[in-house]
Amino acid sequence: MNADRPPVVMVFAGTDPTGGAGVAADIVTLASLGCHPAPVVTAVTAQDTAGIKQFSLVDAELVIAQARAVLEDMPVAAFKTGMLGSTAAVAAVASIAEDYPDIPLIVDPVQASGRGDPLADEPLDDVLRMLLLPRATLVTPNSLEARGLAPDADTLDACAQQLMALGCRYVLITGAHENTPQVVNRFYGNMRQLESFAFERLPGGFHGSGCTLAAACAAGFAHGLEPASAVIEALRYTWNTLKAGHRLGMGQPMPDRLYWGGGPFRRRKPHDA
Repeated sequence: MNADRPPVVMVFAGTDPTGGAGVAADIVTLASLGCHPAPVVTAVTAQDTAGIKQFSLVDAELVIAQARAVLEDMPVAAFKTGMLGSTAAVAAVASIAEDYPDIPLIVDPVQASGRGDPLADEPLDDVLRMLLLPRATLVTPNSLEARGLAPDADTLDACAQQLMALGCRYVLITGAHENTPQVVNRFYGNMRQLESFAFERLPGGFHGSGCTLAAACAAGFAHGLEPASAVIEALRYTWNTLKAGHRLGMGQPMPDRLYWGGGPFRRRKPHDA
């Protein structure tokens, strides 16, 4: 990788007209963390900051064509998935990952909005377990998603064990949905828990927090960080984006993925000269 060029991260995700989640979240997160985003659109959604109104899926052949056009032209340093929407799209992304096994694959197994609106035309747990998770370098489910992907497990530790048994190298189970004073995020690898990262619990939920975290993890891998370092840096970054978040609509607030920058316009009031 040329040190003078930002690493390229290819993201497979849907659009979000609010700019808070999906491809928009990935693009801003990756750019904020010094990467060049290469977005492959898997779906077009109509949504607001409260939930999904409707969506239309991109044909799997076009998903593959988008990805291959970039892969044949640019050196991609990491893959990241978000909304895939269909069995065909999961299979398409799995085929790309199979052809490029040396590129880290970060899987955000999102299938529903924060309100619970479906982001797929059918349940995808089975096909994710069969096709995509065995190729994943890191999977980043929240605790609800982890239980859905490992329905026979009776604890979150057991969920992680089952996901690693499928072939995932690392698992990060986030804890915002758990009834704990702090948000406890558990990081697993080598068939055991490696780390536990606790953060102050912020009030409410945020539109696009899961996208932000998975994209930040992908950025860490793309920059060549060791897995544990990539994860903790991504968690810190994401927590800071949430702490600095803004309520721009009538639903959930959005992370401020550029919280670290001021810029000439961000602090200026309309009456300032």
